[in-house]
Formats: sequence, C-alpha cells, structure tokens
Amino acid sequence: MELQNKATRLWGNFFKVNMVQIRTFHMTWFAFFACFFAWFGIAPLMIIVRDELSLTKEQVGWTIIGSVAMTIFARFLIGWLVDRYGPRLTYTWLLLLGAFPVAMIGLANSFESFLIFRLMIGMIGGAFVITQYHTSVMFAPNVVGTANATSAGWGNLGGGVTQIVMPLIFSGFVIGFGLTDGQSWRLSMVAVGIVIFIVGIGYFFLTQDAPDGSFKELRAQGKMPQKEKVTGAYWKAMADRRVWILFLIYGACFGIELTVNNTASLYFYDYFDVNLVTAGAIAASFGLMNIFARTLGGIFGDNFGSFWGLKGRSFWLFIVLFGEGVALIIFSQMSVLFLAIPMLIIFSLFTQMAEGATYSVVPFVNKKALGAVAGIVGAGGNAGAVAAGFLFKGAMDWNDVFFTIGIVVIIASFLTFLLKFSPEQEEEEKALFEQAQIDLLKIRADRANADLERSAQIVADYNKTHDRKI
Repeated sequence: MELQNKATRLWGNFFKVNMVQIRTFHMTWFAFFACFFAWFGIAPLMIIVRDELSLTKEQVGWTIIGSVAMTIFARFLIGWLVDRYGPRLTYTWLLLLGAFPVAMIGLANSFESFLIFRLMIGMIGGAFVITQYHTSVMFAPNVVGTANATSAGWGNLGGGVTQIVMPLIFSGFVIGFGLTDGQSWRLSMVAVGIVIFIVGIGYFFLTQDAPDGSFKELRAQGKMPQKEKVTGAYWKAMADRRVWILFLIYGACFGIELTVNNTASLYFYDYFDVNLVTAGAIAASFGLMNIFARTLGGIFGDNFGSFWGLKGRSFWLFIVLFGEGVALIIFSQMSVLFLAIPMLIIFSLFTQMAEGATYSVVPFVNKKALGAVAGIVGAGGNAGAVAAGFLFKGAMDWNDVFFTIGIVVIIASFLTFLLKFSPEQEEEEKALFEQAQIDLLKIRADRANADLERSAQIVADYNKTHDRKI
C-alpha cells in the first residue's frame, strides 16, 4: 500500500517549508544532527575524562564499545515502534528521554558509572532509523535516495561538528568561568542535554507522520495497514536475506564511521603528537565531509537506478564500498601528518558515499515493513562499530587495526552482488520511478505555464498603461 502525495523534488523546493515534506526533511536532519552531536559529544573530551577518571587503555576500549552497543538494540526496537506509532511520536519521545542520560553523564565518578551513562546515551543513536523512515515516506522514488542520504549525512555532520565545538565549550567554561577541567566537561554535556530536549519539543509541533496526515488518521481511512499487522511484517522482514546482507554492508561503512568518530581525536593525539584542540579539528574533518559526501552517494544511487534499476543501485554501492576499504588501508600506513589528513578525507568521502548508497537501496526492499528494514540495517552499523571496538581494546597498534578493518571492508563490498530483486519488483519500481518523473515534469510544465501567463499579463497591463498615456 503506497502512501500518496510524496514530494518529487528536494532541491527545487528546498526553502518551501510550508510544504510538510520539506519542513519534515529539515526537522529530521536537524534532529539527527542534534542526536549525533550529543551521542559523540564526549568523544573529543575523552582525553580529559581519561586522565580525570584514570582510565586504562582497555577501559577506554570498553567505553568505545559501550557507546555503540546499546544502539544496536535501540535500532531494532525503534524500527518496530516507528511502523506502529509513526515517526513523529517516536522521534519526540526518543529526544525527550534521551536528553536525560546526556546531561547526567556529568554525575559519573568512576569507570563503571561512566560506562553505564555511555551505554544509555547510545539509545539516541536510534534516531537514524526514524530519520531515514520519515524521509522515505515523504519523498517519491526518483528522489528518495537523495533525500535519505542528505538527511542522514547532514545529521552525521554532528559527529564532525562536535569534535570542534565541544573542546571550545569546554575551554569556555575553563577560561571564561574559571572552572576546573572536571567541572567543565560535565557542564558541557549538561548544555547539550538541554538542547536535545528542546529539539524534541520542536519535532512534535513541526512535523507529521506522512504527507496526508498522521498514521492514526490514515489507518482510520484504510490507507495504511493496521497496527496488528506491523509485527507480522517485521518478522517477514527479518527473514529476508537481503536485509541481513545490507546489515553487514552497513556495518562496513557506518560502523567504521562511528569507530573513527570515537577514536580519531585520541589517534591523532597519541600517534602524531598534537594538542587537544588540533586533534579535535583534524578528527572533525572526517565528520564534516557529511555535508555533501553522503548526499553524493544518494544522488548517484538515484542516477544509477534511473539507468539500470535496482541492480544499478546495488552496483554503485559496490564501487564506493570497495573504494572505502582501499582508502582506509592507505590511511593506516600514513606516518606523517600532512599525508594522513588528506588520506583521512578521501577515506571519509568513500565511507559516507557508501552509507548514502546503502540507504538508496533500503526503501525498495520491503515497503510494508520499511521501519523494520531501516532498523535492522541501521543496527548493522552499530554492530560493525562494536566489532571494530574490540580490536581497539586489544594489544594491536591502532594503525594495524585500521589496516585490518580496511581488508574486512573490501571483502564486505563483494556482498553487494548477493542483493537480488525479482523481475516483477524491478518492473514495479521502474513504473513508480517513471510516474514520479512524469509528475515532476507536470509540475515544471504547470510552473512554466503560470510564468507565461504572468508575463502575458504584465505585457497586457503595460500596453494598457502605454495606450492611456498616448
């Protein structure tokens, strides 16, 4: 059952916030940005936290694992909740409840208490599933890959911005208010928690579930499956081999991004002998690529899909995932700063394009259980981060860990050839894609006709005025 009145354009309507699809798009990416900022807000301050709480290398490794482990379960659960209750309410409650552990991590005074709060904060990483779900139900097949990639990419941008902003907030408390390092990192997280809470309130009032209204209204009108069918669709999605292939693939791209967000500052601080602010700025360059890189992955996914259908989307995913693995291997061998930074950026470009390419495929796997598919695949990203985290807590040097992960990513890229779609589904999606293109052409034609009519009226008014003067 296909939802109606999805937007066929993103960039052409970018500032038309009176359109519910565009207003929702902006709220989804901003909410995810805020969540990502809060999720990894403590990462650039770990240099301070490590010293204050006297954390060992193994304990730091456990905090890296803990920050992403709980998100696996959160994304599975949220995939079910969003199908059942809709993205608006699910996102609102996630933001409001998630604000508390973000602010309360400042109460931690030992490794154990810090790890518990880090686990709890990981729940807000489930925001990604709602972001992808909400843009998927708002945009048509010809642009859904671009919309998904852009909303997620700009949300992920929070992981880069936090690397710059959190050290500055921390420094502001130390220099501006004369507080100790311990007081400053704690108050910095309290400030972030307050912002998350405010965004949650805004999400409730500024969005709706679908272009034509709330899920409750659409179910009452018979335009959506009833709640009782959601659980059955969820289990059907879990039985689909393609979902688990995408689970592994997403672990090899987004899972690696999460890992780098957690480790980059410490890596450059320890291996390249730079200070806290410089390490954060370098680490930020990885996350800041999200401003356009993930969008590129989605745009090319849509373009490959327009020429070669769903198989084209899968092949594009192979290209960028393979490139990510090669770039990571090269980055791991860099031993001088001026070579490591550009290689980090190239690696980031391929990683985030792979993420966008993944979610240009996800909306087409099972539309009746979109939340389930988005949730399971999203959980794969965190599962990949957890697996990588265990390597960082071991005896291996971190550059050797990056090399090993690069090999794994290259192997994972070949899984894309196992993504199969039936001829019937290929034909169905081709027809929907073409219809979306026709709708877009009609909109453009109507706009052109309206412009011609306005121009003709202006000419007629001018001629009347001119005639009167004569």
